[in-house]
Amino acid sequence: STEFVWEGHIRAFEYFGGVPWRISYDNAKTLVTKILGIHKRVLARNFQQLESHYLFDHHFCTIRRGNEKGIVEGAVKYVRLNFMVPVPQVGSLEELNKRLLVNCREDLERKLRGKGATKSQLLMEDKAHFRPLPASSFDACLKQSTTATSLSLVRFDTNDYSVPSEYAHHPVMVKGYIDRVDFYHRDKLIATHKRLWGKEGVVFNPVHYLAVLEGKPGALDHARPLEDWQLHESFPLLRRRMEGVEKNNGEGTREYIKTLRLLEKHPISRLTRAVKKAVRMEIYTRDAVAQLLYPGKDFRLTTFSLVGREHLKRVQVAQTDLSAYRELMVA
Repeated sequence: STEFVWEGHIRAFEYFGGVPWRISYDNAKTLVTKILGIHKRVLARNFQQLESHYLFDHHFCTIRRGNEKGIVEGAVKYVRLNFMVPVPQVGSLEELNKRLLVNCREDLERKLRGKGATKSQLLMEDKAHFRPLPASSFDACLKQSTTATSLSLVRFDTNDYSVPSEYAHHPVMVKGYIDRVDFYHRDKLIATHKRLWGKEGVVFNPVHYLAVLEGKPGALDHARPLEDWQLHESFPLLRRRMEGVEKNNGEGTREYIKTLRLLEKHPISRLTRAVKKAVRMEIYTRDAVAQLLYPGKDFRLTTFSLVGREHLKRVQVAQTDLSAYRELMVA
């Protein structure tokens, strides 16, 4: 796709430390929309944007003339046999890319047959003739203006992504990168999701819907955005204790939702530590958990002792007559 073409160029330019004056291409549809002759092409608009940003020229190979790009096929074969055999055992695409980057840098110390210098030395000679990298990198994303639905969902590339409920029915700018999708409202970043590459998928961030659930605490157990939300076991325990403290379970549930809303400003790791500490100290209010979020803030439960303070035993404190406060209400 276009985003990968952009990202591939950006990473290549950064790796080589400059931009070549001319680059040769095959006739991919992401680059060319129409072939007019042997060397005449109608360029795709997205490719023109990239070319204009980095100021390099293009050269497209002749159709059905594989000999014009044989060196590329040979380089791909070398990489496959030396870097991909046996198949690397990695846990993610990011880990694989890091390993391949190390392989490429190590390969720069190899001498090519018939050359008296290493690849890194030859690269330095080429770089002397490169264009410098521009001051800012190309923003390799597809942009789309749309509107969030009543369910606080925004559709991009056939998939739906959630945004905070306060932005329902509001205009949103979407930026789709190869690994993530960012959502903006009036130049303010309001949400980020890992990009889906399937079709008709839905991605929820449970935090986006807590403000609505606070007004409808009875819907907490049935809200679709929260179905697969995995929280530490201390969270449901805190909820049971909050609901047990409140005679009206709805108020206890609402207090629990208020506690979850702290995730709007704090990461889940920090809130989890605060909730675990609150359960251990047997304090079951949102405000108490909020205090535990900040370093150095802690509640110390102590018992006042009269040992060594015998003089205080002689102090008599009269019991307060609460009816006296009624006099304050007299007009």
